[in-house]
Amino acid sequence: MKYDLLIFDIDRTLLDFDKAEEYAIEETIGFFNINYKKSYHLENYKAINKKLWEDFEQGLISAEKLKSERFRRLSEKLNLGLDAKQFSDKYLEFLAEGAFFVDGALEILKDLYPEHKLLVITNGLSKVQHGRINKLAINDYFEEIIISEEVGIAKPNPELFEYSFTKVGHKDKDTAIIIGDSLSSDIQGGVNFGIDTCWFNPDGKSNNTELNPTYEISRLHQLKDILKVKKVS
Repeated sequence: MKYDLLIFDIDRTLLDFDKAEEYAIEETIGFFNINYKKSYHLENYKAINKKLWEDFEQGLISAEKLKSERFRRLSEKLNLGLDAKQFSDKYLEFLAEGAFFVDGALEILKDLYPEHKLLVITNGLSKVQHGRINKLAINDYFEEIIISEEVGIAKPNPELFEYSFTKVGHKDKDTAIIIGDSLSSDIQGGVNFGIDTCWFNPDGKSNNTELNPTYEISRLHQLKDILKVKKVS
């Protein structure tokens, strides 16, 4: 199969979101003079945040509401007495600074860029995604960087893919593939839109859904086997 358009997710696919998230929580907690305990603050936050992003994918909460709601719930659960809006603003500043590649991400972009159109579709927040992408100086690899908060539609809604195809002037679904770590947003989104999918599964998670990704990889360099791309010297 010849793929001309490669659609990448950002978080946990190209960029290490977990590392960025831990950095941002620790720095923000410290900024507000709270004694940080990873097992207490971070783990509770991650559970709350995960649920809210699942709600976001289903259209049950807006990106704007999500930003502060997660910290309102965290403060309530841990009795922290936070101003959720102030805490959220500072957290997003630190999160935008947390720019870390997933292993092999920069190398695969360099290898794929000469022969393919690369596109980002992410459900992340605009300030955060632009901040990290700019910090790592990878903007020029992509035809477009589509961020759900800016469009008002989130994966897995096929309308976001339709919008993205229009932005890059691509019409042939048979020559496009999405690469991402999330079954519920990336793979489901690709299936909903009718394009091939590649599930990036570095931790070897079980697929307990009815989804059948076209491909599954555990390391980004395996994309070259699928695409038959030679290494750029």
